[in-house]
Amino acid sequence: MNFTPKSIAPAGPGPGVRIKLGSPEHKTLFCRTMLDTHDPYRPALIDWPVLEPETRNRIVSLPIWDIAVATEGRAGMNVKTYGEQIHDPLLRDAIDMNAYEESRHKIVLADMVTFYGIVLQPEEEYKRPRDPEFAFMRTGFSECIDSFFGFGLFKVAADTGFFPEELIDTFEPVMREEGRHILFFVNWVAWHRRTMPLWRRPWFEMKVWAVWIALIWERIDMAKGMGEDNTKAQENNFTLNGSKELGVEIEFPELAAICLAENDRRLAVYDPRLIRPKFVPGMIRLVLRFMRKTPATA
Repeated sequence: MNFTPKSIAPAGPGPGVRIKLGSPEHKTLFCRTMLDTHDPYRPALIDWPVLEPETRNRIVSLPIWDIAVATEGRAGMNVKTYGEQIHDPLLRDAIDMNAYEESRHKIVLADMVTFYGIVLQPEEEYKRPRDPEFAFMRTGFSECIDSFFGFGLFKVAADTGFFPEELIDTFEPVMREEGRHILFFVNWVAWHRRTMPLWRRPWFEMKVWAVWIALIWERIDMAKGMGEDNTKAQENNFTLNGSKELGVEIEFPELAAICLAENDRRLAVYDPRLIRPKFVPGMIRLVLRFMRKTPATA
């Protein structure tokens, strides 16, 4: 499994060059960042560590593997389909790279569950979205939420030894890619918003709101534990209650602080001229500020 860009893409603007959001230089920078930081690891060559029975059983028991594989499968389809309608060679290369890496995540997870004997439910067919742009946006904004909490939970799993060091090292490239994907996506949103015709902007903003409403409602549904069976509810709710699943009792403020720190750390390595995801970290900081004030006013 390999990916080779089709365009002869220009280098990004030098570090001393100021860029304006929505400019050609901005597009070149976030696309080149996606392409130039690609890790060409091959899933077929991953040497999965042999785990102690107790460690293996803990990992196998996590109620996340079905939804993780399905999420990556849908993400790969959504991003790939959107890329097919892009005519700009550099932007299409970057989106195709995003799609390739999403599909590679699915292969990595599928190989892992096979190696450790994790039984998954039969996968549903991944259908092409009717509105590729909406599907791409839903995937991107969803990753902004899930990666934020995933960074923190990955840190907790590493620090507590729930995931052994060998497995942490194996999954680290996947976590780095998630950071690259959300960085690329939020810069694409900023660039796309500023370069589209004025008449299209109201419709685009309506799509943004529709995506966030759908995602917020979905996560409210998760928090309530709704679903046809409790297993699916547990899978969907892992982002919110993941520390308990990892056998660690962490209060929300502490987990939120870990997520904020990890989010900042993972994105700090990229060009500071690229914007970072703001909505989820901003909302978490607002919640934490409110929680600190509440006892004093009670």
